[in-house]
Formats: sequence, C-alpha cells, structure tokens
Amino acid sequence: MEGWLRESGAELDGLELAHFPAIGRGVRTLRCFKQGERILTIPSGCLWTVEHAYADAVLGPVLRSAQPPLSVEDTLAIYILFVRSRESGYDGLRSHVAALPASYSSSIFFEDDELEVCAGSSLYTITRQLEQRIEEDYRGLVVRVFGLHLDLFPLNKFTIENVGYKWALCTVWSRAMDFVLPNGNPLRLLAPFADMVNHSPEVKQCHVYDASSGNLSILAGKDYEAEDQVFIYYGPMPNSRLLRLYGFVIPDNPNDSYDLVLSTHPLAPFYEQKQKLWASAGLNSTCTISLTLDDPLPKNVLRYLRIQRLDESDLAAIALQKIDTNEKISDSKEVEILRFLVESIGSLLDSFGTRLEKLQEQLAKGVYPVGGNAWAAAHVSLGEQKVLRLARKRAEDLLAAVESESGNDRDGCANCGKDSVPLMLCGKCKGIKYCGRTCQVAHYKEHKAACRATTAKN
Repeated sequence: MEGWLRESGAELDGLELAHFPAIGRGVRTLRCFKQGERILTIPSGCLWTVEHAYADAVLGPVLRSAQPPLSVEDTLAIYILFVRSRESGYDGLRSHVAALPASYSSSIFFEDDELEVCAGSSLYTITRQLEQRIEEDYRGLVVRVFGLHLDLFPLNKFTIENVGYKWALCTVWSRAMDFVLPNGNPLRLLAPFADMVNHSPEVKQCHVYDASSGNLSILAGKDYEAEDQVFIYYGPMPNSRLLRLYGFVIPDNPNDSYDLVLSTHPLAPFYEQKQKLWASAGLNSTCTISLTLDDPLPKNVLRYLRIQRLDESDLAAIALQKIDTNEKISDSKEVEILRFLVESIGSLLDSFGTRLEKLQEQLAKGVYPVGGNAWAAAHVSLGEQKVLRLARKRAEDLLAAVESESGNDRDGCANCGKDSVPLMLCGKCKGIKYCGRTCQVAHYKEHKAACRATTAKN
C-alpha cells in the first residue's frame, strides 16, 4: 500500500506502519516532528468518497440508480466490498483493502455473554438495535442493489457476515473522517495509511481536509521523537461510543456520559402549547440530554420536566408572563419533578445487570481478561453507572434543599408558594394554607398522609 500511495503523490516521508504492544497496528515516526508540522498528505485521487464511488465506470451507474438513494455509509461499504471482490482494475485500492483488519472488536461483533456484561447500559440497547437494523438494511440492499446486478455482486461474496456487509460498515465507522466543506455540506472519507493512525486524548485535533485540492493531511498533534507512535484525536468521546464505533475503551475515561432520553406523548394534555414552550427553550418534545461526569444533571433536564408538568393554571400564568420555566414553578412542582428524577434514575441504575461495586471487584480480580471484549464492556457499564449515580445524588440534594425551604416557609400556599393573596387553612388539620381550591386539590395526594396523622392526634 505504501508503494502505491507514494506513486500516487502521497507524502509519507519519515513514517512507517508498525505493530505496537497492546494497541496493535499503527503508524511510527522515523524522525522527529514538531507540533503542527505536516506529517503526511494523502492526495484526493486515493481517497474513498461517495463522489469517487459515483465516478467509477462500473459501480457508479448502479449506485446512482438505487432507489431510494443509498446512504453515505452504505455507498462507502458497497464500494469497499466491490473493490475487494474484483480481480483486476483496482490495484491501488485493493492494496488498501488488503491492509484493513480482517476483523473488528466493535460491540456488534460481541458474543452474547460478552455484551451481557454491560446490560442496562446505552451501549447494550444501541448495539441490539444496530444488529437488527443491519440485518434489515442488508436484506434491503439484496433487493434494491445486489439482487438486480448479480454479475457485479455475487451473493457468495456480498454476504452479511464474515468479511461482508457488517465488516464493511465497521470499516466505515471506525476509519472514516468527517469534515464540513466551505459550502456547509458534510464530507465523509477514508484515507489510506492515514486511517492506520490511532486515537489519543492527549493530542489536539490534527487531521485537515483541503477543499481546494481535495487532499487530506495529518499534522503533528504534539512533538514526536523518532520511533514514537503517531496519534490523532477523534474528539471527547465516552467509552460507549468508542467501543461501538472503534472497538476500544479508555479506563476511567473523563468523557464518559449517559444519554438521557426525555419524551412526551403527542396525546398528552396541552401538548401543542408545551411544544411551543420547549421550542422557545431550545428543546424538542423528545430530547436526548447528555449527562456527564462534570455536569451530571444539566439545567435542560429540569427545564424540560418543568414544561412537561405544567397544568392549565400554570399555562395561563405563563401567558401573563408570571412564570419563568427556567426557574422552579413552585415548591410543590419542583418537589414532584425532583422526586420523579430520583426514582427514574434509580430505576435506570437497577436495570444494569451488574452493579458498579461488583464490576470494580471483578476487574480488580482479573475476572475479565484485560483488553478483551468483556473487559471493555465492563468499563462502559462502570462509566455510565458513575454518571447516573452522580446525577441521582445531584437530584437528591436539590430535592432536600427545596423540601427544606418549603418546610420552613409556612406563610405561603403549600402548593404554589404564593403569599400575595388571601390564604385559607386546610379544613381538617389546620396546619397548612392554600391560595384556593385548585391548589388544595392539586396538593392533596402529597398532603393526605400528614393531614390524616395530624387529625388523628387531635
């Protein structure tokens, strides 16, 4: 592959492919490089892109005629499999395919018992969904593309398993680079040799696409000595994404997160009014909010839930600009929201197959071989459970603070906190006040037990 690239104008001086302990194949320096110095350049003609696939005299017409149009992922995956299947005419590209790994350690290739180690995690759910989607997509490709051109796509070579469609998809996920062109359009490409450079969170963003020339360059993300391994930076990714796309994890990854999905059914009361409020807050009726180690309970979680739980009187007050959903609506509503959060996060934690402490013990005892699939899955589960525990603790602290404030202030309405209107005592216990019948009814479920207990004593 290196010989073909150099013949094509690639600049690879001072570099070579090498095998590194624990990491595997990567790129090694043969001389010193300073941070920011150009390390290598892959010319446009050597790149794998949708445009290049469409330009292929044999494959292009088939890809362009597919209905509905193929996705970028499927186009590149088919391009890779097509070149791999050809016996002549694609010498340079075939040498790149031959240099690709014969297998991947992404989560879609895990055995069931390996994936079960992270049961309850977002990775577990997404992987199961991906497995089903890949099977459905492959069947669709057989009908829409492969089956219509069996001379180009013999089904014994264009399988789903082995070095087939799943393998090609994983090649795209793990080795493609994404850019935004000056016109705002996205570009996904694979660059031979450059895609052998491994990830490190210790270097800066260092791969660059030149839209004018169409060339791809790698710059030194730090100073390198001779014999060092070269790295690029994929971005601040959690282990769940690293394992799903690239097949590895970083123990104690500071970027670990949990994607919390909040949604509301369209038939829920006042849905259209709430939808407008979510939009004005920069949210949607279905929101995925990332909980992180640094910010385990982002403000948008509370903003979303405050809007979700608005009732008719709240919406009327908002129309009169008397309520700001960025702040708590009332003590009772905030308590309701925070209790819901504590319980929901607790349920998420209970759904994990193996609790955090048990996983830590198993990893310490070497139950899972270091670097193996089960070991990687355990680290994903660990990271997500740590984030969720921090989120629950944050919600519990906020709940305690609101309950303390509302408990110390008996002058306002027990439900909405208003003290600017005449208040009436609870007719039974005489212990708390309300601004009206609506708040008394709304608060009854919360107050019922205490009210009965107080009434019984009297």
